[in-house]
Amino acid sequence: MGFLRTKNATDYLVAGRRVHPFVMAMSYGATFISTSAIVGFGGVAGLFGMSVLWLTVCNIFVGIFIAFVFFAPRARRMGHHLDAHTFPEFLARRFDSRFIQIFAGAIIFLFIPLYAAAVLIGGSVFVASVFGMPYSTALLIFSVIIAAYVVVGGLKGVMYSDALQGSIMFVGMFALLVSCYWLLGGVTEAHQKLTDLAPLVPDSLRAIGHQGWTAMPKFGWGSSEYNLWWTVISTITLGVGIGVLAQPQLVVRFMTVRSRRELNRATLIGGVFILVMTGVAFTVGALTNAYFAEKGPEMTGRVTKVIDADKGLAVLQIMKQNDAGLWQDVEGKSAPVKLSDPGFAQAVVNDEPVDVQKGRSIAVVYAGGSADEIIPSFITHAMPKWFGLLFLLTLLSAAMSTLSSQFHTVGTSIGRDVYEQVTGQHGKSTAINRIGIIVGIIYAVVISFYMRESTFIARATAIFFGLCAAAFLPAFLGGLYWRRMTRAGAIWSMVVGFAVTAFWVTFIKAQEAATIGLCEKLFGKASLLQDVPNWPVVEPIVVALPISMVTAIVVSLFTQPPSQEQLERCFKGVQ
Repeated sequence: MGFLRTKNATDYLVAGRRVHPFVMAMSYGATFISTSAIVGFGGVAGLFGMSVLWLTVCNIFVGIFIAFVFFAPRARRMGHHLDAHTFPEFLARRFDSRFIQIFAGAIIFLFIPLYAAAVLIGGSVFVASVFGMPYSTALLIFSVIIAAYVVVGGLKGVMYSDALQGSIMFVGMFALLVSCYWLLGGVTEAHQKLTDLAPLVPDSLRAIGHQGWTAMPKFGWGSSEYNLWWTVISTITLGVGIGVLAQPQLVVRFMTVRSRRELNRATLIGGVFILVMTGVAFTVGALTNAYFAEKGPEMTGRVTKVIDADKGLAVLQIMKQNDAGLWQDVEGKSAPVKLSDPGFAQAVVNDEPVDVQKGRSIAVVYAGGSADEIIPSFITHAMPKWFGLLFLLTLLSAAMSTLSSQFHTVGTSIGRDVYEQVTGQHGKSTAINRIGIIVGIIYAVVISFYMRESTFIARATAIFFGLCAAAFLPAFLGGLYWRRMTRAGAIWSMVVGFAVTAFWVTFIKAQEAATIGLCEKLFGKASLLQDVPNWPVVEPIVVALPISMVTAIVVSLFTQPPSQEQLERCFKGVQ
């Protein structure tokens, strides 16, 4: 359908500006919600608990209400007047700057594959687990399918596919929520069971402020016991919740509808969709701990620490029988458990008789220590085969809807925003777009092969969203609402936002800086602030966005304002 209805560049880039509000809302939501939300952030909820639901609140308030009420109407009308087809082109024409279009296009082309890789990993891991195929095979098959309909159909094909896939996602996630509560005996019982598991929080998480899966982490500053609060709020909630306002693949959807009325109709649809998708993923993610502690596969071992004798909570040193039938410790493997069969057998450890007992543990233990494996592990263990296939369809829809939009954005960034502006040639842009999509897919696949660390999905998503917020949001917001904002103010805010984010990720944010390794090579430590509490876990957006915003204001006030002719061209009919 997308191929048959794509007749020109406007059709290919902004779907002809005649998209139905339901299609637009579902495409926006399906693009926003991917396997990074369901698998990645759902897994983080399994690790950190329901505090992650603050991201749902932020997504609905910022990603839907603020975006659709305050950003979308002006972006739609201004985009039409400026005949802008991409987000970088919108900024460039608003501020009359070719540099802005090239710089923004280059950032998107270089860094959106990082986010795409996070989505690819989430989908490919689940495909591999369901069909028993190697991860690399699942990854390649997945990438080829997505490339096929993005390269051919343009944004029309992407948005029609998104609407269908979003509907599938909605049904699948609703079924997952109902099934989860049914397995745990109802809503009240499920949440009470999860609350009662608070003593099983691993010591490593308790040390950074984890107080249970139904409680917020400890809040404060100046001690490592507050690290989790800053991770949940700065990385998960603010990094993604604020960054959504400046996502190139989402902003362009505001330009695809005919009028403000269509945007208003899309707001409610988008809000309900985001509420169900993220709310279910994060709630079920946390509740997987209650399921595994009650119905997960039993583990066998000896008690090394009693946590709560009345509730049967303890730390179990995992043991296994050798060929001679003797019980032996599995070196380096222990787990917090809820005991299910005390006194299962007898063993001798260090010449002392001990009871071999059975118990069930929390979700991350069954996921092999990886938050990204929690949701797939839950589906595999808890759900019947047919539901696993239904949820696979849900995950495939989530991944494909987001990836198709990401790769479409990659192609238009390198084709229309970089190639056309650098060379001045406009006739071959669609072909260059499609080549750019293929290059972007290859780039994302390479990242996906090598980056399989725990929580990588959530971390990569937060980094990209935060980068977009710091680099683009001040210019985007100022371009929509502040007539006094200048070309220089927009350029410097983008450059400073990008530079501060890059510096923070490379030299301050401990986990990312350690992965990059440059700080270690230059200064002999993983983070420049590794000895200072809390700062090494704070997301770049907390620092970079305010600095970028201040830069935009200060530079604009000290530089020549835009001409009246330029302002009239941009703000004509914009209320």
